[in-house]
Amino acid sequence: MTYLIVHLIHIFAVMIYGGFLFTDNLFMAKMGRSLDKDESIKCREAIMEHVRKIVPKALIVAVASGIYLFTQVFGEIGEDGLSAFQKVLLLKAFLGGWLGLRGVLQVFFKIQPLVFKSHKFPFFLVIIIIFLSQVMHYVS
Repeated sequence: MTYLIVHLIHIFAVMIYGGFLFTDNLFMAKMGRSLDKDESIKCREAIMEHVRKIVPKALIVAVASGIYLFTQVFGEIGEDGLSAFQKVLLLKAFLGGWLGLRGVLQVFFKIQPLVFKSHKFPFFLVIIIIFLSQVMHYVS
């Protein structure tokens, strides 16, 4: 039962984080086409004021719950080494952990990333993670 509850919390937190990245990259980035520059900046900042209160916390919840889920499903390493499932899960966990570390450093410690300053790279990582989560059960 604990696994199910943590899994649902994880999915909800990922939806918040991924939903923000989706919205930011596909819609908010294009506000300048409909609004003049000052309006676009003002509108984006009004939205980001609220985003900064929720999305970083959702990212922390997604990473923490992901770590728990990882420990529950990874399993033992067989005599032949890692299974295909375990390899895909490790890749998924690495990418999620990288996003989490980047988010914690940026939001809570104000350390700006040296590269990938936009939300495009995290957006693509989230898409890759979602893809991996859907195929990892079929690669075994």
